[in-house]
Amino acid sequence: MASERDLFSAEIVNRGIESSGPNAGSLTFSVRVRRRLPDFLQSVNLKYVKLGYHYLINHGIYLLTIPVLLVVFSAEVGSLSKEDLWKKLWEDARYDLATVLASFGVFVFTLSVYFMSRPRPIYLIDFACFKPDDELKVSREELMEVARKSGKFDEESLHFQKRMLMSSGIGDETYIPKAVMASSENTATMKEGRAEASMVMFGALDELFEKTRVRPKDVGVLVVNCSIFNPTPSLSAMIINHYKMRGNILSYNLGGMGCSAGVIAVDLAKDILQANPNNYAVVVSTEMVGYNWYQGKDRSMLIPNCFFRMGCSAVLLSNRRRDYSRAKYRLEHIVRTHKGADDRSFRCVYQEEDEQKLKGLKISKDLIEIGGDALKTNITTLGPLVLPFSEQLLFFGTLVWRHLFGSKTDGSSPSMKKPYIPDYKLAFEHFCVHAASKTILDELQRNLELSDKNMEASRMTLQRFGNTSSSSIWYELAYMEAKESVRRGDRVWQLAFGSGFKCNSVVWRAMRRVTKPSRNPWLDCINRYPATLN
Repeated sequence: MASERDLFSAEIVNRGIESSGPNAGSLTFSVRVRRRLPDFLQSVNLKYVKLGYHYLINHGIYLLTIPVLLVVFSAEVGSLSKEDLWKKLWEDARYDLATVLASFGVFVFTLSVYFMSRPRPIYLIDFACFKPDDELKVSREELMEVARKSGKFDEESLHFQKRMLMSSGIGDETYIPKAVMASSENTATMKEGRAEASMVMFGALDELFEKTRVRPKDVGVLVVNCSIFNPTPSLSAMIINHYKMRGNILSYNLGGMGCSAGVIAVDLAKDILQANPNNYAVVVSTEMVGYNWYQGKDRSMLIPNCFFRMGCSAVLLSNRRRDYSRAKYRLEHIVRTHKGADDRSFRCVYQEEDEQKLKGLKISKDLIEIGGDALKTNITTLGPLVLPFSEQLLFFGTLVWRHLFGSKTDGSSPSMKKPYIPDYKLAFEHFCVHAASKTILDELQRNLELSDKNMEASRMTLQRFGNTSSSSIWYELAYMEAKESVRRGDRVWQLAFGSGFKCNSVVWRAMRRVTKPSRNPWLDCINRYPATLN
């Protein structure tokens, strides 16, 4: 009943003094009941649509003002012939030189303020993804044999892990650290964590510096994200020490932020570059598999063992205008969504000890539902920034219709009951969706109505490298580059989600056609993909 009452408003109307009848001479009142509009501006969907449109309008005022000024100027100049125009300019300059100079000064000043105040473009010069040695490669059957030989798991736990592995979408060429292969010992030690961190981070950075021909001492900003392993000194300090970087480098270490932290690290680097002109920034995204290897019996904590694999990415960003000609991509948008205020979302991916006091990462059974809610909020905010106007109009109109008339089910058109899903294929040419698991990729493809081709990079990355956490979106972009499918002007959407619960998007625009790179983790096997997993 409360929801029904919320749809109505009551108003007391003074009808004046009754002129006749038993109540003659006394004031009379009536109660008027009206159906009112629901408070749809505070609903979740429209609230984030409003945020997106607000951002768009704030930046679009220039696009509206400039054409109007051009039209007015054209109308004024168009009424004069070429001779009259030159004559008028000469006479004005001859008799009112001060006004001409003042006008020119104002014009130059305004133009200077505009160019100095607008945000500097952020360029992605290049990136690298670490590919481990073949001695660390493991098939699904070999991984199960490692788990069996460790003696840490009972038959029920082994059967559960095998069932998860076979339905995970992960293939037989992923990588795990040596410490896990000899998992009769404790792998969650600081020594093993540092060894794995050194291998993956330095491997990716060596390749990055070689490809870009940038010296480590030229880097002014360093951002490292790793969710589970956070030693002292930090991972960023390890990198600074190894490469002997300069003393005034701005370094940051992001911990505990899950698989979407790679986008957060790019966002942080972007903000720092905006405040520090003519600088390079390096963003390193990784996760330590061995340090989080769980050897207990809790099924919800065994899931990460089945999915997470070794990986690391290193990205070089620049705000130097001279890098325009050699940059691969330009940063267009970043949209971040955090659902941590909700308790279920907060505990959805949670690190804790089990009943035997063994540390692990617990995955909630509500992960798909919670992730779907975060995704809906994120893409609702992103939509007004990237979608064509026709899609925005359809999406916004359908959304308003459902909020206004959604409660009246009788006689409603079935098409109006179903929420309209914008066609994001009109906004992007390439999709890099975090390769978490086959189930999650299936759900995302179904809900966003993406094609198999749109999801190819994500599925093949999951199959070839597994879930490499925050670096997975870069292995997917590397797949596209190895396929030489990225052309000048193409838009790339990287979508990541993880603990917190967070869902984050970053949009890039290709500055040129990207040819097959000389260094790429896919080069030795790209001709075998796309492949079907048996």
